[in-house]
Amino acid sequence: MTTLSDPAVTPTVNDDKIFGTPFIKCLVRLIRAEDLYGLWRDKCDAELLANFTVTYEQRRAIPIIGDPDPLVLWRLNTFYAAVGMAIEERSELLVSRTMELSQEGFGRVLFTTKRLVLLSTTLRNVHRFGFNTLRKCAKTGTKLVSDAVAVVDAYPDVARA
Repeated sequence: MTTLSDPAVTPTVNDDKIFGTPFIKCLVRLIRAEDLYGLWRDKCDAELLANFTVTYEQRRAIPIIGDPDPLVLWRLNTFYAAVGMAIEERSELLVSRTMELSQEGFGRVLFTTKRLVLLSTTLRNVHRFGFNTLRKCAKTGTKLVSDAVAVVDAYPDVARA
């Protein structure tokens, strides 16, 4: 787990723009909504998102064999839930997410409307899920959301049926 003193997590002046991106705002809102007891109330957004950064050195230290750590599964689930929430906000459609994982760390995530698959992503190395920087997290999430919304724009009648 990384801490805020880690340079990969600590935002610089240029990285403050990351916290204003729609995807990161969705991710932070989702994390804060899960805080049932107010433990994270006084934490800044960078501290909440620190768990999503995993440096290359930390990633190499994580064994591939064995069940994924519960924190990794939470991180994976929260990231893709935020993707689904951002798709819903941009497309104004109800989106369903299906995620299936094997114990080996492979799987698939599907985002669908009633009749249309918006996004299908293969998951690999779930044991090591995380991003080198928050910028990479924001970029990846934004790209997934944009790809799904592009499918809605390409097939609006099917998506809204």
